This record gives sequence, C-alpha cells and structure tokens, in this order.
Amino acid sequence: MSTKTKENLTVVSQEEIGKDIFSLWLQTDQMAQYARPGQFLSLYTGNAGKLLPRPISICEIDKETSRIRLVYRVTGKNTGTEAFSKMQPGDKIEALGPLGNGFPLEEAEGKKVFLIGGGIGIPPMLETAKQLNAQKTAVLGYRDELFLNEEFAKYADVYVATEDGSAGTKGNVLNAIQEKALEADVIFACGPTPMLRALKEYAAANNITCWISMEERMACGIGACLACVCKSKEIDAHSQVHNKRVCKDGPVFLSTEVEL
Repeated sequence: MSTKTKENLTVVSQEEIGKDIFSLWLQTDQMAQYARPGQFLSLYTGNAGKLLPRPISICEIDKETSRIRLVYRVTGKNTGTEAFSKMQPGDKIEALGPLGNGFPLEEAEGKKVFLIGGGIGIPPMLETAKQLNAQKTAVLGYRDELFLNEEFAKYADVYVATEDGSAGTKGNVLNAIQEKALEADVIFACGPTPMLRALKEYAAANNITCWISMEERMACGIGACLACVCKSKEIDAHSQVHNKRVCKDGPVFLSTEVEL
C-alpha cells in the first residue's frame, strides 16, 4: 500500500540559516508518520505559471508533533524556491509525499558508517544520522559557509571540508576522509554528481558498500514522466531500457546499480 498523500501543509516556522539556505518546518496530517530518512516531498507553488512541483529532501521528521523539516536553497529570482522562502507561519502549501525509497538503515545497523553530504545534499543526512543505529561519522562538504554542522554533532562525529579552506579540510569530502584517515564499512551519501562519482570509485577501491542519493531535476515526482532517469546496469521494466527513474526507483541507489 502506498503511503504517499497529497496534503495542504501549514508553515510552522521558517528561518534563513545561511546565504539563500532556508529551514522550513511544516505541520502535516499524515506525512510525518510515514516519512523515512532520504525521502522527499514535492511542493506546489500555487502559481499557475509554475505547474510542476519542486522536490525537496526531508531534513528532519518529528512524528510526535507530526511535523517535517525541509532545508533548501533558493535557486534564483522568480523560482518556486524563492516563493517558498517568503512563506510565513500559518501559510498553507500543497505537497505530495513522502516520495522515494529513502536510505536502507537496516543495511548499516551496528556497522561503521560514513554519512556524507555535499552542499544542499547535507540536509537529508541529518534525519539519517538521528535514526541510524551505528557508529556514525558525518563528513560534510561546503563551498564556504557552514550550515547544520552543529546539529549533526548531536548524533555523529563530524568532519568538515570547504572548497576555500575557511573551515576544516581544504578541498572536498574525500580530502577530509584521507586527511583524517577515516574508515567505514558502509557509505550513505547525498550531493552533486561529481561527489557521488568520486565516492563510488572510492567505495569500489576499498570494498565499501555505498548507497547514494541522486540529485536530479524532477517533473512529476512519481515515476510517470521519465524526466529524471539515470543510466543503470539492469533494464527498467517500465521503459524497457537501461534506465532507473530517480524519483520512483530512487533517489537512493546502491552505487553499483547506476552509472554516474
């Protein structure tokens, strides 16, 4: 039985936690009860000129209050994300979710795990860190300004990499792993494709199981339109080609399943 629903969510609070990075808490009826780490919501702008919803990863889930936290980046003027950033407590927003498969936490239970986030791929790793019963090391990669890193420290050992060297290791997440001689049995990661490609190669070379959450531009969010396909080793039963639908089959994949 599918647990995704379409609801009118209520804005509980919103704040800017970094340059163009916003933290949005939403009150749900049912979504928070079903949501899992690594899933996402599709938010509708309510603008007739922007019919397609915007997919945003779930950052935190509070089942007791039935609330979901989204942390997202405003991508430009007159965009859906800019419209969301102007919403105030009490405002309503239509959403579909929770969508996607999420991270397979049971695959890493009791093991040494890297939780790796790059840029706006960092938020979905927070709820993953909260729920995962394992020895957790969070490796977070930023361009410059940090966000959420202090919240991760409640649940995992945290290492930071910045492109400009302003905090932590200068470089990327792999530079931080190598500089600090960090080790793990399993990787859970979300971020830009170049980072995921490098992690896939690193995992293969070190015999590490690696699960990656892919960031793709989506349209329908439910697997019908094939706008967010990625190349896969197996033939997809829906399209009969070597594709996986990121929104429906993912966004989390075993790194060996997909080509990057």
